[in-house]
Amino acid sequence: MEGTNAPIEGRLAAEQKALAFALRALLRRAPVVCGETDTVRTAAARMRAEGVGSIVVVDDRQRPVGIFTERDLIHVALDGALDGPVGAVMTRDPLTLAADTPAYEAALAMIELRIRHVLVTEGHALVGVVSERDLFSLQRLGLGEVTMEIRLAREIETLAQLAARVRRLTRLLVDQGVAAEQLTLYVSLLNDRICQRIVEIVRKRHAWDRIAWCWLAFGSEGRLEQTFATDQDNGLLFEAAADAREVRAQLLPFARAVNEALDACGYPLCKGNVMASNPDLCLSSAEWQAKLEGWLANSDPKALLDAAICFDFRALAGDARLAETLREWFLARTRLRPNFLRLMAENALQPRPPLAKWRDFVTEADGTINLKLYGVRPFVDCARIVALAHGLPPTGTAARFRAAVGAGALPRRDAEATVAAFFFIQQVRLRHQAALDNLTEENANRIDPNRLNELDRRTLKEAFRLERDMQSRLALDYQLR
Repeated sequence: MEGTNAPIEGRLAAEQKALAFALRALLRRAPVVCGETDTVRTAAARMRAEGVGSIVVVDDRQRPVGIFTERDLIHVALDGALDGPVGAVMTRDPLTLAADTPAYEAALAMIELRIRHVLVTEGHALVGVVSERDLFSLQRLGLGEVTMEIRLAREIETLAQLAARVRRLTRLLVDQGVAAEQLTLYVSLLNDRICQRIVEIVRKRHAWDRIAWCWLAFGSEGRLEQTFATDQDNGLLFEAAADAREVRAQLLPFARAVNEALDACGYPLCKGNVMASNPDLCLSSAEWQAKLEGWLANSDPKALLDAAICFDFRALAGDARLAETLREWFLARTRLRPNFLRLMAENALQPRPPLAKWRDFVTEADGTINLKLYGVRPFVDCARIVALAHGLPPTGTAARFRAAVGAGALPRRDAEATVAAFFFIQQVRLRHQAALDNLTEENANRIDPNRLNELDRRTLKEAFRLERDMQSRLALDYQLR
């Protein structure tokens, strides 16, 4: 089987490297635009004259409000509505990405959202359109092939084989030097697809209906930051018009079956029971609100430390609107709870960077550093606090720091340096995990700094210094020592 997949693996590695370029490097021309009141016929004529497959629809301030493509034109032509306004048939709110966004993010978004065009902006100005064709045909993209195989899988056993293949591909990409930000997003996306397909397969085996539900991802999966070593962290959110206990009784066997299927695919059951099959995490919207409200009012730092993993929740399957509504409700309250945020900050200051005064690092008795506890967690915790303090919806660590810049909560230079330090530590962690023949929970995050080359040692030390500066700012913000 590995021999059969080798050409795909090699092509995927090459294509992932190519897709590291910024989107601006792919732009070949200015965007072709029209107004909302222009007729479809006029828009189509402009597309034909310019030789493009799409046209951006802009408002009177030249801000993009929609996109009209050749596919849209076919449907409109069949309906005989060519003389109607293009604004009535365009696709509203098209995906827009900044020009410095890596091309792989656009490729992943196209696969995830099943779209063919992305608008590219510099500041607030529209500067171009990147199409599926610009990013290579997704039918030829290795990532697209793997995603399609997952989507077509009908048995859990098939998904288990694909999950093992994803892990092999991840090792290959680490060896090829693919950047940590790109790689963790790639791994998380494919793990998402496997989980979503498992949910679909298991759902067909359970005979309940007329229940609005949403499968939630917590922790590193919720943040799109998964590496090789990842167990399950998930929950279930549902609507209950009457007795939530009756709905929960119907959903728990489904949740248990999904958790067991994920375990069979190489995603171990959570030892802390942070899983949807736990009745305490299979809750109605009202119950989730009550649970979150209880955490907001809790004065026990240990309780908040245990709960923090749930604050990174993200919709993975089912009705995503339930999760978005819950997030809006939660973020409207977190920024108004200074005591809650201060306790979260206290927890974030517990794992101090392992820097020594007279030598490079402070190591444990066995000469290792736990990169997850002392390297990754402080960045994750600080980003979470910034997001909750300013009502920022992103769940990913880097996305939270970048959103903080837009909210005026963090200088851009500081945010960029912090994100770079975070992903360097992730890169060291990924390389370490990829080199292990027998990856376990105990050895997955423990590295011997003496085995790093001199450049990596110096860079790791600088990353820890930035971590220390980040914690110092947090301590100052919340008047903590």
